[in-house]
Amino acid sequence: MSENASRVTAAPARPAVPSAPSRRSIASFRNYADAEQAVDALSDRGFPVHRVAIVGRDLEVVEQVTGRLDYPRAALRGAAGGAVTGALIGWLFGLLSWIIPVIGWLLLVVYGLIFGAIVGALFGVLVHALQGGRRDFASATAMRPRTYELMVDEDVADEAVRTLGWDR
Repeated sequence: MSENASRVTAAPARPAVPSAPSRRSIASFRNYADAEQAVDALSDRGFPVHRVAIVGRDLEVVEQVTGRLDYPRAALRGAAGGAVTGALIGWLFGLLSWIIPVIGWLLLVVYGLIFGAIVGALFGVLVHALQGGRRDFASATAMRPRTYELMVDEDVADEAVRTLGWDR
């Protein structure tokens, strides 16, 4: 084997991907409504708002406990989810019904709703039982930023500050 045969050749160069424009933060807000209001003010004054972004910073996950979860509540939650799923599937099959379309469609939706609720309730109770008491509560999870940065393309950032009247 020759010395040249063991060399690794470089991959062919790929065309450069255009990078995103450099952006600068011109303001920070505690809530989204204030950041949205600043962008709206820029828009009202004719600023090119397609060069603006609202960026959420310091994300936090908040899980709000909504109550205790026991077998009846687990069954109810499962039944609700199953009923919606079953009704949707029944509606989709009803769209394909050619014989007595309205009555057939309605029956499929109702049967899907009932069957979905029963299966969903059973599944909800089964999942709750399999958890073995490790998670006996219901909750809603949300992700939210602590602050919102108003980011503007670097080449028009000073213009945005002047437009908003925030001369530094």
